[in-house]
Amino acid sequence: MAKVFVPYNLRKLTGGESEVEMPGATLGKLIENLEASYPGFSDTLLKDGRLKPGLAAVCGHAATRQGLLQKLDEDTEVHFVPAVSGG
Repeated sequence: MAKVFVPYNLRKLTGGESEVEMPGATLGKLIENLEASYPGFSDTLLKDGRLKPGLAAVCGHAATRQGLLQKLDEDTEVHFVPAVSGG
């Protein structure tokens, strides 16, 4: 199962847990499973079937460029963080 690091603003959904383990072959399936176990996740993370603008998902050691189609290994660590840009 993937290890999901829960952002501070979503810990109210997980009973204060900062990490949860969740199955999911893709990032999209992982978010579906998070929503089933902890209602409210999808509303916070998704808009129009995609990650919300200004939000990045780090899967393993890199931010995903495949969005919800990103494949996950069983032991992948997933972080949801505000996207950063600069110049």
